[in-house]
Amino acid sequence: MLRKLIASVTLTAAAVTMTVPAQAAYPERNIQGVVPWGAGGATDIVMRSLTPYVEKELGGKIIINNRTGGTGVIGSNHVLQARPDGYTLLLAAENAQLYPLLGLAEFDYSAFETINIIGQNIAVIAAPADSKFNSMADLLAEAKANPGTLRMGVTGAGGLPGSVHAMIEAVDDLKVREVTFAGDGPGITAMLGDHIDFMPLSLIAAREMITSGKIKGLAVVSTEELPQLPGVEPITKALPKMESFLPWGPFWGVWVRKDTPEDIKQKLTDAYAKALGNEEFQTFIKGLGAQPLNLSGEKAKEFLDRWQSVTTWSLYEAGASKVSPETLNIPKP
Repeated sequence: MLRKLIASVTLTAAAVTMTVPAQAAYPERNIQGVVPWGAGGATDIVMRSLTPYVEKELGGKIIINNRTGGTGVIGSNHVLQARPDGYTLLLAAENAQLYPLLGLAEFDYSAFETINIIGQNIAVIAAPADSKFNSMADLLAEAKANPGTLRMGVTGAGGLPGSVHAMIEAVDDLKVREVTFAGDGPGITAMLGDHIDFMPLSLIAAREMITSGKIKGLAVVSTEELPQLPGVEPITKALPKMESFLPWGPFWGVWVRKDTPEDIKQKLTDAYAKALGNEEFQTFIKGLGAQPLNLSGEKAKEFLDRWQSVTTWSLYEAGASKVSPETLNIPKP
């Protein structure tokens, strides 16, 4: 009897010894970071800039893969279907909060565990450097004179360009032809080749191209001029009624499957929080015109819920969606 008890205790101790190092060793191999947008866009820039700081905190390697398509649905769904072991991260933007409203997918970020809401940016409406338009007022005048002829770059339903366009349409007329790209980066490339007439972009993706004179800023989606883009007027100068939608902007975050082990989720949460607090990264992201947030837990949930409420109801009231957010249990802001 005593021999059996000793053997049982020995086996239990061995099992604990085997289990603890396996958890403590995470990550034991490379982590896959899925960016559901093209290379060179705002989300890609933020994630590739932040990742080295996260790797230092985790003590492991994160390999970033761009899985584009479906307004981010393809990449997001890939993570949702991956093994819940912490080795597949979703490094994404705001778009999933609009999927149910726009009929793109049945899930939003409530289907994932939020590791961190990194930061929020401002949108800017840009045009090719040699464009005849020098302001938002110029663009609106042309659109009204020749409706349906201007070529606007978009990233699919629920993308930043489409959301900004819906807000404009809610207060004025901007009839355009939409040209779809896999992200900000390809859209900027198209502008460099004069293949489109304008595109709403994330400031973090467009700022360097605007300040270098390679593309032109027509307006920032804000009520004030930004110090990062002196001379580019706020959109409310041409469209005063836009103020009711502002402040508004895209955001970026990190997610994993909900059923990922708690200790791994906590390790990721701690690593991203520490990485985001790094002074070098703070200087970098602020210099690009973004606001660092570094939110997790309940604060991240509150942020996501509010953004979803403001944006879905704006799109619905602008006529960009036939589905009422109320039917999706999304309260009015």
